[in-house]
Amino acid sequence: MKVYPFKIPKPVDEHLIVQIDKEPIFYNRLHQHEEIQISYIINGTGKLLVGDSIHQFSKGDIYVIGSNLPHIFKSIPGEYDAHMATVFFTEHTFGENFFNLPYFKELQSFFLNSNSGFKVISNIKNISKTILKLASQEKMQRFITFLQLLELLGNVTIEPLSKFIYSKTLTSNEGERLQVIFDFVFKNFQKHIALEEISKMAFMTPNAFCRFFKQRTNKTFFQFLIELRLEHACQLLSSKKELNINLISDLSGFNSISNFNKKFKKIKGVTPTQYQQSIFL
Repeated sequence: MKVYPFKIPKPVDEHLIVQIDKEPIFYNRLHQHEEIQISYIINGTGKLLVGDSIHQFSKGDIYVIGSNLPHIFKSIPGEYDAHMATVFFTEHTFGENFFNLPYFKELQSFFLNSNSGFKVISNIKNISKTILKLASQEKMQRFITFLQLLELLGNVTIEPLSKFIYSKTLTSNEGERLQVIFDFVFKNFQKHIALEEISKMAFMTPNAFCRFFKQRTNKTFFQFLIELRLEHACQLLSSKKELNINLISDLSGFNSISNFNKKFKKIKGVTPTQYQQSIFL
């Protein structure tokens, strides 16, 4: 099975795919596929890289990832297996113009928002139940429940995942280079990473690498690295109340507490202390 582009396994005569993943970790390689993806995190925590942005994910989260939007669920191995229920479909799953029928006018906001991906913020209980219901149904009942799911998703509060909408798929070569980069950074973000070091891994000069990365992620490599470090810090601040801010700064790869505080306030809008206090109020 090729990773770039990733192909969703489809049983014969099946167009709407409902997949249950329960493994030590989720599929954590950079990939993209034609299908729109609706994922409910039943269990597990980690980081989600989607488009040009990095987010935390945890138990109970629901995400919609648009067609051909590159993404990785990088889960943290824990006491229990990562567990996710996912629905895959395209705008043409039920025919070329099916969703263009007047009956589905209310769903246009869902498809528009899916282009950049989004996290569901409201009505999570009903939506998660509907996704799990799909997994136990077949044919006609699954189709009806699926339309109900889209109706629910078209009327929720959302948090956009990415600002960068991909107009084309990554080539195999581009995907493989980005995968090498992301794998290395996810494993080594707590250490110093030099531009020359990461450029060599992509078999490029530093200037060529900077252009390559910016064109395909809509941000510089060091912007990406800082955001990854900050999301890791947020996870520690949210789950490790006993850790002090200085230690969290070190564990997240920052070389000084002042730099950590400055970057955190600039991107998150609050100080690390304020962020932690808001979690444990």
